[in-house]
Amino acid sequence: MKTLALLELVNIPLIAGVLTGMLGMPLTLANSAGLVLVLLVLAEGGVYWWLKFAQLSSRAPIPAGMAVYRMISPINVGLFVAGAVVVGASLVMGGSGAQVWPGAALWVFALLEHVNYFHLQLMHDTRADLGHLVRTGRLRRSHLALDMARVSRGPGVGAFDDEGHPSPRLEA
Repeated sequence: MKTLALLELVNIPLIAGVLTGMLGMPLTLANSAGLVLVLLVLAEGGVYWWLKFAQLSSRAPIPAGMAVYRMISPINVGLFVAGAVVVGASLVMGGSGAQVWPGAALWVFALLEHVNYFHLQLMHDTRADLGHLVRTGRLRRSHLALDMARVSRGPGVGAFDDEGHPSPRLEA
């Protein structure tokens, strides 16, 4: 968990530096909108993994800050709509190539990261994750989505399965 947190947080300056410095991505409005969205979601993810690590270390029932994440999710959706308008308007106004397409790609990447954190686990980088996907043919609800569901159900609620339903087994 700590490694995931650090990797996401390190990726923020790394991605920004590589794209704008090394690759010379122009900082147009469309590209900046996509970049800001990616960096924002990575920051949200990095902080979540840090909170999750702290929760597991302290044996707390849920990570701190889940009520804030429940507010962040719909705000992100509004930001994605605004980003789509900016990228779309740039295309309509004749923007092309490096002036718009990196921003569009970053917008898609940010949207996928948002889904990965707030809804469904899209990243399957462990054998257990891949095994579950192969066995069930379905994506799991993300850890953050499950933790947000626990907050809405109240403290002291038992474990939840991958679909967010109460599980017969309790967390240790």
